[in-house]
Amino acid sequence: MIKEFRDFIAKGNVMDLAVGIIIGAAFTAIVSSLVTDLINPLIGLVLGGIDFTSMYIVLAGDVPAGAGLEAARESGAAVFAYGAFLTACINFLIIAYVVFMLVKAVNKIKAAAEKPDDVEPEAESGPSELDVLIDIRNQLRGGADPAQ
Repeated sequence: MIKEFRDFIAKGNVMDLAVGIIIGAAFTAIVSSLVTDLINPLIGLVLGGIDFTSMYIVLAGDVPAGAGLEAARESGAAVFAYGAFLTACINFLIIAYVVFMLVKAVNKIKAAAEKPDDVEPEAESGPSELDVLIDIRNQLRGGADPAQ
């Protein structure tokens, strides 16, 4: 079993997957920062200076007026944190779009690599050389039937 596990780990696909997961985690941190530090403040500006990520509704419990989301959660109140949810949705959309663009670019590169560069355009189809010679022969004979 250890030999099988070692062979499985040594396969290239497993290493590629590990690299992809590590890069994905780093990329997620970048996108989270983009949303939290750049996009949410712009949305907050449009909404009148409200901190977008801290938007919530208290469903049950006592929360001091003006308390942030973390303070509301720490107080034990049941909160409907729609701002955090919208932030997660924005993160997902950005990550999905970037992955889509990455896959699109990779597919374009693969298609270019598979397409041979020295492809000659097909010549226009028409009568073959033999057909032209038979036609000339028939005209010289005076329009005789080609079956003769």
